[in-house]
Amino acid sequence: MTQNTKRFPEGFLWGGATAANQLEGGFHEGNKGLNIADVLPGGKERLKILATPGFDFEIHEDKYTYPNHEAIDFYHRYKEDIALFAEMGFKTFRLSIAWTRIFPNGDELEPNEEGLAFYDRVLDELHKYGIEPLVTISHYEMPVYLVKNYGGWRSREVVTFFERYARTILTRYKDKVRYWLTFNEINSGLHMPIMGLGFAIQKEEDKYQPTFQAYHHQFVASALAVKACHEIIPEAQIGCMLIYAPTYSYDSNPENVMNALQESRFFNNFCGDVQVRGEYPAFIKRYFKEHNINLEIQPGDLELLKQYPVDFISFSYYMSRTDKKVKSPEEQGAGNIIGGVKNPFLKASEWGWEIDPIGLRVSLNELYDRYRKPLFIIENGLGAKDVVEADGSINDDYRIQYLRDHIEQMAEAIEDGVELMGYTPWGCIDLVSASTGEMSKRYGFIYVDKHDDGSGTLERSRKKSFYWYKNVIGTNGEEL
Repeated sequence: MTQNTKRFPEGFLWGGATAANQLEGGFHEGNKGLNIADVLPGGKERLKILATPGFDFEIHEDKYTYPNHEAIDFYHRYKEDIALFAEMGFKTFRLSIAWTRIFPNGDELEPNEEGLAFYDRVLDELHKYGIEPLVTISHYEMPVYLVKNYGGWRSREVVTFFERYARTILTRYKDKVRYWLTFNEINSGLHMPIMGLGFAIQKEEDKYQPTFQAYHHQFVASALAVKACHEIIPEAQIGCMLIYAPTYSYDSNPENVMNALQESRFFNNFCGDVQVRGEYPAFIKRYFKEHNINLEIQPGDLELLKQYPVDFISFSYYMSRTDKKVKSPEEQGAGNIIGGVKNPFLKASEWGWEIDPIGLRVSLNELYDRYRKPLFIIENGLGAKDVVEADGSINDDYRIQYLRDHIEQMAEAIEDGVELMGYTPWGCIDLVSASTGEMSKRYGFIYVDKHDDGSGTLERSRKKSFYWYKNVIGTNGEEL
């Protein structure tokens, strides 16, 4: 067992992270409306299918399977799952609220009481065990009705609907939630607008004009959510959420170094700069000018962004990115939608995601140096195929090693002077993969007997990593 002499701060928020659409199930219960995840087919081609021009956002059970519909049935089993989180010693649990449980179509004037009451029960169960909820307001769960009838975040009207939704849940849960996030992995819309922005790019249109207009609408919506949070729950904190992947130059060729800087600013910093600094950065203004992108900005928008920046920065970290200005198809890297070229110094997971623990320390330092606001790692983990042994045990030493290596780098970053609030590894219980719809791509400390073909008992069992992580939390990161 590795001894770590660098202490994590007192009150450090250890826990785990999930999303409603990937674990709840009950997609048609409680008067819930359809969201984007409900029409996502299972399988490795799901994002390709969804991005196909003409996709109708309907459910076609004759052609596809829909693993998100039942997921792992947290909707009915939340008490059992939260008890297991408590057994591990969770200080916090990151969950999202399904927009369509609260406003089934998204544009109603009055919320759905059944949906509100469900989250009351979940939050009360967390507090029963002293677990602090960390709630994402929007996590890849846009109402399908808003996609079909308004064009997703292309429409300025959606800002009004989102503000109504945000104010509703902030008001309802003001005594139960102190930590909030606005949009999950907001910068993902640059690569998969269907999930993050609620629309597919049509063949005849330029990709970036509608994408950046939709981003402006989300930035305004985020600022309005921050404003509402500060008004309704003054003692609460509300943050943004980014995918972060530090970008390395393939070599010391200055052209590649400059390319890496530009790629990093475009992907890693653009959304953060607007939400944290409260203004559009100079590099993106130049990009708009050079690519003839003209945003429709209403009077007062820029002032709103400046007045209501987020309180902290949360982010997901799974890998770094290595890139060069000119690359061939065979050099292309794999993994979490971010591309780049293969890094010869790194190994990769079964799904091609390169494993780079030191990159997490790089990320923490880059973010803290840029923004000087508290950071929160709310997604990090290893998707892998787990084997259940004859005696029922699951010896996921590979997952333990992955997390141990990343936690060690977190400790180094704290020693560097980074202010880190907490750590919630992704998929603390097995759930449906967002990118592929697979159950076989498992992240959890808790195994769920559910398989890619839909079979399984949904029975929960503890993996070896469950006991390891329990000890990590119990020792506040002293024993890894």
